[in-house]
Formats: sequence, structure tokens, C-alpha cells
Amino acid sequence: ICPMPRKPIYPPGAAKPLAPYTPAIELNGVVYLSGQIALTADGELVNTSIEEETTQVMENLGVLLRAAGLTYSDLVKVTIFLSDMAHYGTVNTVYGSYFTGDPPAREAVAVKGLPRGANVEISGIAGR
Repeated sequence: ICPMPRKPIYPPGAAKPLAPYTPAIELNGVVYLSGQIALTADGELVNTSIEEETTQVMENLGVLLRAAGLTYSDLVKVTIFLSDMAHYGTVNTVYGSYFTGDPPAREAVAVKGLPRGANVEISGIAGR
């Protein structure tokens, strides 16, 4: 059996990557989503509140998922990076509102710093 080639996914209208990475890559029906921060399509960071920042991050994940022909319900694993665990509850509330059924497996960790001074970054793995 010959494996399928990896397929890079660059959503139209999305913010350009800040570093040398591909926003998402599909391999054998699994889509790997690079970590998303709260950048708008024009490259501005949304950080007026943790709620708005988390919403923008989740919307950015949604752009990647839709570009791959998937939805939030196709996520199977998510990692949430936080600048401070004090944001945990608020991030959970916003994050949880994107799922109607069983949410994906995940972990949430506090890190020393995130790109552009962001407070939240979320990466994921989705499957067909």
C-alpha cells in the first residue's frame, strides 16, 4: 500500500505565517493544525480581552479546518498554550462553546512566552 503524499493547506485570506511553517498539513486523512494565535487576516493581534483573544484563536482554527473540508467536530486532539494559568477558566468557557458533542482530547499548559506577546495559542489534530 502506497501512502498518500502530504498535502499542505494554505487557507485563502488567512494571516501569513510568522515563521517557516505550513498552517496545516494533511497526511493519510489526518490533518495537523499548526498553533494559532489571535491574528486577524491583516496580521493584527486581537488581545483586548482574553475572551476576544480566545475567540479569534478558535476562529483561526476554524479557517484551517474549513480549508481542509472539516469542522470543529473533526478535531481529535488539541493543545492549548497559555501565558498564565489564570486564563484557564475563561479560555475553557470560550473553547467549550465551539463543541456541541464530545470535545477532543486535549491538554492545557502554561508557557513562559508566546509569539507576538499572545496569551493563548492552540494547535490541533483532526481526522476524516
